Amino acid sequence: MGRMAAFAAPAPLAGARSLRSSSAISAPLSASSFHGSSVTAAAAASPVPRTRRSTLRMQKSELALEDDLIFVKPDPTKKTLRIGVVGAGRIGQVHATNITFRLKNAHLVGVSSGSRELAERCSLDHGCQPYTDYDEMLENPELDAVCICSASNQHTAQIIKAAEAGKHIFCEKPIDLNLEEVDRALMAVRKAGVKLQVGFNRRFDQNYARVRRGVSSGEIGKPHMLHITSRDPSPPPLEYVKNSGGIWLDCSIHDFDMARFLVADEVEEVYTLGQNNLNPDFEQYGDVDTSLVTMKFKGGCLASVDNSRQAVYGYDQRCEVFGEGGSISINNNYPNSAVISTSKQIKRDLPMHFFMDRYSASFITEMSDFCDCVLEDKPIPCTGLDGRAPVVIALAAKKSYELGRPVKLSEVDRPLPAELEGWDGQ
Repeated sequence: MGRMAAFAAPAPLAGARSLRSSSAISAPLSASSFHGSSVTAAAAASPVPRTRRSTLRMQKSELALEDDLIFVKPDPTKKTLRIGVVGAGRIGQVHATNITFRLKNAHLVGVSSGSRELAERCSLDHGCQPYTDYDEMLENPELDAVCICSASNQHTAQIIKAAEAGKHIFCEKPIDLNLEEVDRALMAVRKAGVKLQVGFNRRFDQNYARVRRGVSSGEIGKPHMLHITSRDPSPPPLEYVKNSGGIWLDCSIHDFDMARFLVADEVEEVYTLGQNNLNPDFEQYGDVDTSLVTMKFKGGCLASVDNSRQAVYGYDQRCEVFGEGGSISINNNYPNSAVISTSKQIKRDLPMHFFMDRYSASFITEMSDFCDCVLEDKPIPCTGLDGRAPVVIALAAKKSYELGRPVKLSEVDRPLPAELEGWDGQ
């Protein structure tokens, strides 16, 4: 992630700080802190806060710049949202670290996990309360919101419980792998009147945000074609594939959301080609490691999403929108801008190798925006209905692969329950 600078040390245990203010001393953090190791307590000088704007709604958020990720010191005059993280695996630790050390408008109250070891280790790293019982954490009167980072098949039940407890909800994608379960979760959210934001973090990446502005402002005219390339550096283990829902619900779903986000239209039909070029064992779970999905939007734009489970050169993230008045595209991010020129070749270092390196700042921005939306009662930038739509696309893509023909989304979608009719997700 590049060089690490000074940051704010962990806040006191839950209950020691109110919703109205926050304060902490400064201390350094090693890169290993993202993997659950303990935090060094040595004092360090406080950095000068930087200001950047939200990539979606241009809200003012005091966050770390993507190039150097300076850790910010909490502002004692700023209101904070008291959050409990559910799930202490990789993404749960990422959000816990951002809430504790990088956001001025958030305070980590607790970490809940079915694994006592993970809960205690993560809470120790972040100076908060460990929980092995999610219901017990929801009963904490100091808790305003939950950040759900557990396995996908646990999301619906945890969303419903949080909504019934009156807690606002940030939930990592997908809401669920089953549309009926997704709708159950959304009905609970609407009935309770709480806010739900779905964690499609790429919407908050400054590069994709620039593409969105190029389209929405009319800078390139009406979009005619969209192409998204999204390839992981290495395939997941077979045990993960078994329960992931497949490449379209696990990997491509980010790109399906991005397609809707960039074109600002709804997908009408998809056609999928898939192949196992890396591991033929994926086939026993109805999955592939190489996929090409073409999509037709209702407004006429054509799109393609190509995914691979293994790009040997690193995390490959590229995009182009071609319109009647021009095109706009983004390339991969690199750890540096150096170009080596010799008499034999011109070369540069490989692109960033991991999604947490490529999208570090986007995770910070999305959580800061969520906190501001709750604290200031603003509209959520990625609603539960936004979270539902890519699941429909993914299910259609999977069905298209299985049937070997184009599939209209109406073939896999289900009518919204009466309780959700007329709701915009806010």
